[in-house]
Amino acid sequence: MKNNNKIAIVSASLGVGGAERFAGLLSFMLHDLGYEVHHIIILDYVDYDYKGTLVNLGKLFANEKGIFRAVKKGKYIARYLAENDIEMVIDNRSRPTIPRELFTKWIYGNRKIYYFFHSSNLEMYLTNSVFWAKYIFGNATKLVCVSHEIEEKLKNNYQFTNTKTIYNPIVFPATILEKPAAIPENYILFFGRLEEGIKNFSLLLHAFSKSKVYENDIKLLIIGDGSSKEFILAKVIELQLENHIQIIPFQKNILPYIQHAKCTILTSHFEGFPMSILESLAAGTPVISVDCETGPKEIIQNRYNGILVPNNEEEALSQAIIDLISDEKLYQNCKKNAQKSVEHLSLKTIALQWKQLLSEK
Repeated sequence: MKNNNKIAIVSASLGVGGAERFAGLLSFMLHDLGYEVHHIIILDYVDYDYKGTLVNLGKLFANEKGIFRAVKKGKYIARYLAENDIEMVIDNRSRPTIPRELFTKWIYGNRKIYYFFHSSNLEMYLTNSVFWAKYIFGNATKLVCVSHEIEEKLKNNYQFTNTKTIYNPIVFPATILEKPAAIPENYILFFGRLEEGIKNFSLLLHAFSKSKVYENDIKLLIIGDGSSKEFILAKVIELQLENHIQIIPFQKNILPYIQHAKCTILTSHFEGFPMSILESLAAGTPVISVDCETGPKEIIQNRYNGILVPNNEEEALSQAIIDLISDEKLYQNCKKNAQKSVEHLSLKTIALQWKQLLSEK
């Protein structure tokens, strides 16, 4: 008889990104609910804490190359699920190609499968063909979305009926940590992947430049790694902001940087349910965010716990920076309300939603 308390979380990795951070948090929730958790990661990146058994395919198949590497990884997953009597799988990856997902469909077989949608950019997860999307994912146990907007897009664009929204959870800090050394005294913080095509650093840097808050010794601190680092450095030089912007690599423990920031900022072209906003508010730090698809407007209450501005509007973003930095009454109000505005997203609360979902027949 199969053990219904065994569950596998399949992720690209356990490092760097918000989806990967979520996978680690999910394992803690499932472990506390009594599940035996197995992490299966495709790439050898492990930065975040997790609970359960780790199956690191990136390390196991480090010497394999090309398509045969992907096939061998797939067969290994199929054998591992069978040998360990795992009957539930949460697929936390992006899923952009039909051939790969047909192969994945074979790997998972008739198990209970929960596919995750972390971004409003559905092309990261589904083919444009409604027929193939329905064929591959129509019989999944549930398509789990991190925002109601994403769920509505799945329903409207693909006519899926097996959908469910469960927000990302957040951990509330127990204490205020010591401020890290060698960072600005007063700063606005961006943290995340350094990818211009997603995070829109052009907007961030131009708005920061236009705000001129650096004239009052407010710096911009950018923390992260990614393919657009050189682009960002060139833009900083172009705008003559070298003395006002500091860039440092990804930090596993981002909390002290968040706690000591004046505010954090998000300028993405698109998101899902941004972990950076949740982590900021849980730390008591207000947020300035563009109203991109999807997530920010489901978290930020304008001028209550942060400021929400129209997407891609440089002037509006610049003014938001000025307002939050210069209007002390507004700033203190947003700071006071930050933590309580996300209390409904605690690990305990979100875990109960997962318990209900996984217990459904």
